[in-house]
Amino acid sequence: MASKIEAHGRGHLIHSHAHEENIPGTVNLKAAEGDDTGYGQALFPVPAEDPNDPLQWSNFKKTMILIICSFYSFLANGALIGPSPYIDIWSGEFGITPTEASGLVSYPNLAFGFGSLIFVPMYLKFGRRPVMLFSLLTFAGGLIGASRCTTFEGLMAARVIHGFGSCVCEALPVQLVNDIFFLHERGKRIGYYTVCLCLGTFAALPAGYMLSAGYGWRLFFYVYFAFAMALFILAFFFVEETSYDRNAFAPSSASQSEPEKEGIQEVEKGTQQTDLAVPSRKSFMQTLSLWGRVDSDVPFFATMIRSFTYFLVPQSLWVITTFGINIGLSALAFSYTFPILIVNPPYNWAVTNSGLFSIAAVVGYGLAIPFTSSSDRLAAYFTKRNDGMREAEMRLGVMLPAMLIGPAGIVLYGMTAERGLHWICFFIGGAMNFWGAYFFFSFTLAYAVDSYYANTSEMLIAMNLGKQAISFGFGLKVLEWVLESGYATVMSGIFGGVLLANNLVLLIFMFQGKRIRRFMSETWLAKLHFRSIREVTTH
Repeated sequence: MASKIEAHGRGHLIHSHAHEENIPGTVNLKAAEGDDTGYGQALFPVPAEDPNDPLQWSNFKKTMILIICSFYSFLANGALIGPSPYIDIWSGEFGITPTEASGLVSYPNLAFGFGSLIFVPMYLKFGRRPVMLFSLLTFAGGLIGASRCTTFEGLMAARVIHGFGSCVCEALPVQLVNDIFFLHERGKRIGYYTVCLCLGTFAALPAGYMLSAGYGWRLFFYVYFAFAMALFILAFFFVEETSYDRNAFAPSSASQSEPEKEGIQEVEKGTQQTDLAVPSRKSFMQTLSLWGRVDSDVPFFATMIRSFTYFLVPQSLWVITTFGINIGLSALAFSYTFPILIVNPPYNWAVTNSGLFSIAAVVGYGLAIPFTSSSDRLAAYFTKRNDGMREAEMRLGVMLPAMLIGPAGIVLYGMTAERGLHWICFFIGGAMNFWGAYFFFSFTLAYAVDSYYANTSEMLIAMNLGKQAISFGFGLKVLEWVLESGYATVMSGIFGGVLLANNLVLLIFMFQGKRIRRFMSETWLAKLHFRSIREVTTH
């Protein structure tokens, strides 16, 4: 079942009569005559009659923005996790313990999460484009600083700077997917972003091989600095401001008495001819402006404070625990333990090969990528069977196999480390875990955005704060825990059990999700969040 959004040229703008019902996450997608459709259903959110509405942009424009933002996520996460093979080297070079050296990975990750508390209100108030460009420059500055550091303290400072500066790449791709794509496209597009986020762990592989080239760990940061500047150039030319006040261009505000007014075009909707005040599309030079859409109504500090209330929203909390536990287990625990395990008996690999565990991530995520659109397709199938009524939970069924396969991978990895099993079991366990994590990364996030229409940006702040704090807690002491209690107890038992418990929450949302949404919609919390909505999704 292919998605079919009809191509729209200069004379055609996308139209839809879809609308949300009284319960957030329940959307009426019945197509009326003349509506553009996706999977045979009306499009939601409903775009404005304006070619400058991001929902009306061409597929090329939208795809370029998604690629650039997703690659930024790949680059930023790779810069954080990639240097993990250098922990032992930094320990010897700076005269510190391996646990202290691992802080050069843990603390930048913490800054990466908490930076959203500053950068997300900034892009709400000053626009997505200027904040993203500033973020890229800060990221690049921290990278070049890290490449030149000669002390532990200096390297820590530079690492925290580039982690803090790049934090916007966690929230912004999801925000942009929400800005420029329709409901039926979000699962697939968030999945593409998730692929890039997850494959950041692949950076440990080239990081290890840079050592064998004789250049040392500094080359890693030089290379990433070059990529960051190249990405800045691409973002400057292709990432247009996506913040848009859709409510300000409602059909009723269109002037019908001044067809001669400059910038007014006559558009055709179906077979009916209607005079609408439709502005001309911005010129290419206008899209390069460094100034975004400044919203003076956004309360900067109130946005920061209000974001903490999203910890009380069940769907948001599930995303927080899902990302936090999986990042703490997959990205940090694996990255910390494998380089140490594989260079010691019974394996005795060379240090330059300690980054090869990234292959497990590539295999696991690679096998999951073909399922990227599966949640959108499953939701479209159930929506059709439900007479055009879309429920947020309709996408969750595709996660059932991953619910068990991911924790099983953690158990296999821990038992391999504890009993000295063949090294291939590390990679099989890791690939299983990464495969399962991909489903939970992609579709819990899409579900949360679908099921609780409030201020998406504030929800993203809470998600990023929570998941980075949880992953920091899991990753900071993982080396001490496994040395004290053993890999079987800590990774197979505790980590595997925690991940399984989190994954089993899927069953609660599948069968009781709508009831939870209905209950939450009647609470004071929903009223507070509704008043703070900045993105208008329909006329």
